[in-house]
Amino acid sequence: MDKIRVVIADDHAMVREGLKQILELEKDIVVVAQASNGEEAVKLAKEHQPDVVLMDINMPGMNGLQAIKEIKTENIPTKIIVLTIHEDREYLFKTLQMGAEGYVLKDVDSAVLVEAIRSVNKGQSYIQSNMTKELVKEFNRVTINEKGRNPENNLTARELEVLELIAEGLINKEIARRLFISEKTVKNHVSNIFKKLNVSDRTQAAIYAFKHNITN
Repeated sequence: MDKIRVVIADDHAMVREGLKQILELEKDIVVVAQASNGEEAVKLAKEHQPDVVLMDINMPGMNGLQAIKEIKTENIPTKIIVLTIHEDREYLFKTLQMGAEGYVLKDVDSAVLVEAIRSVNKGQSYIQSNMTKELVKEFNRVTINEKGRNPENNLTARELEVLELIAEGLINKEIARRLFISEKTVKNHVSNIFKKLNVSDRTQAAIYAFKHNITN
């Protein structure tokens, strides 16, 4: 089994070592390098081509935001999860705009961080659940003007209802209960929504809903 190769970027050595020990308890994850600042993170991302970089924001010299920008500009084939103390929608929105695939707070349980790593490694987005409301607030704050035909015009009335509930953070079982339909039917609707909106996971679908004012 190929292991998920991770680089940890944080300016505190004890944090890096603690994360390394936690992550390497998992059979499918290995920490290949550690960086103490953004410049080292970029260098190690280029050198090791890891699957995932865990990126702190506040680091001396080149900070995490600058490092994210550099890695994405250089088209380094690695996914980035922001691991931070900042429970702030502006940081969340900014890092997602810059191309980060995940956003997790440092006080999460280790199981959440492991789930985030596995999710982004599969090509999905991962935003810590309690940060979703902050994402909603930020997208509601931003006015988005787009011209032309929007993909959501192809969604049925029921699919739009399901999309709204996805944006609220409901799982399939909860959506089924809310709409008085079977869980299998919800699963089919979700699959159709992903295809029509050209998204690959629930987070991307929710972001689309927020951006296009499909939410209540």
